[in-house]
Amino acid sequence: MKFEFRNPTQLVFGAGTLSRLGEIVRTHGTKALLVTGGGSVRRNGTLERATASLKAAGVPVAECSGVEPNPRLSTVMRGAEMARSEKCDVVVALGGGSTMDAAKIMAAAVFYEGDPWMMMAGQENRRIPEKALPVVTVPTLAATGSEMNGGAVITNEKTTVKSFVTARCLYPRAAIVDPELTVSVPPDQTAFGICDLITHVTESYFNGVDGTPLQDRFAEGVILTAMEWGPNAVADGKDIEARTQVQWASVVALNGWVQTGTASPYPVHMIEHSLSAHHDIAHGAGLAVVSPAWMRFAARTRTARFARFAERIFGLPLKHPEDAKAAAEGIDRFEAFLRSIGCPTRLSEVGIGDALLLRYAHDTVLVSHDAEGRLPGRPPMSETDIVEVLRSAL
Repeated sequence: MKFEFRNPTQLVFGAGTLSRLGEIVRTHGTKALLVTGGGSVRRNGTLERATASLKAAGVPVAECSGVEPNPRLSTVMRGAEMARSEKCDVVVALGGGSTMDAAKIMAAAVFYEGDPWMMMAGQENRRIPEKALPVVTVPTLAATGSEMNGGAVITNEKTTVKSFVTARCLYPRAAIVDPELTVSVPPDQTAFGICDLITHVTESYFNGVDGTPLQDRFAEGVILTAMEWGPNAVADGKDIEARTQVQWASVVALNGWVQTGTASPYPVHMIEHSLSAHHDIAHGAGLAVVSPAWMRFAARTRTARFARFAERIFGLPLKHPEDAKAAAEGIDRFEAFLRSIGCPTRLSEVGIGDALLLRYAHDTVLVSHDAEGRLPGRPPMSETDIVEVLRSAL
């Protein structure tokens, strides 16, 4: 195991910490581009509280609203132009993962020469951004973990391709993570977020290199915590303790701690990106469909790994390390958990049929592929393999 680890984001975590927004933003800039989504933060009063904190700290605001659930390139370009014209020197992302991802790329696009889509994976002559305005994230949903990492995902609506970028300059300077901001999130979106955060760690758990026992335990801890507290958060949105534990699990799931040293690809995420690029479904809902289907495919070649998952997460006894029956039951139980909290587990449940399976597979490997044109993972997947997984999820 050999690795480097760096996470420069200041984390301010806990109920009521939104009140510190102005104080923290003021240390990074004098005028903020405030990026928001579809309007929920305005309706529930969060936007008013955020702007009041900024105003009290002497930070004027230019609001860029309307970021889509699967943020679009045109929206990113609009926000970057607003930041330039309004002479903003700091970006504040107030919303879910899509808002935070869009805000990061807006911050980089301010300085980027040429088309910002050239930052994204899958582009010839790709150029990773090296400079960005400072970003402060304020998540209102426990899901993506975007508040404390250097990654972002957007969709090019002209080509219907969804891709990602990871860069050092995209790390937020600070993340204010206030679980109170998630109490108004409806049950379905809460459930989708739980699936998203779990999938962040199962990706490295099943696809990472061998010999990472500590990271395995980190991943198992995140999964077990989400499965213990997640149902309570779904059933009672005002359960602040449940919201707090799920929120912390979301942060830890993708701030780099779990993945350090695993060198893991993200095949389930890559496949889902193609689905949500075409159909604009909730990312976590798409993951809930793809993940169990992919697990059954991967378990054929990595049976011992999935048997261990069944043993450690669901307490299933193993007859031997390669216990295929236990591995299959563990996957079934995981899928049952997702259904129990309200996630879809079939493509038909999110309105997707079999007409474009080949297109989804092609778009997936277009964005992420190895030297042989396969989607990286354990095992690597051809386009035919991806179609097989998706067909099994119909």
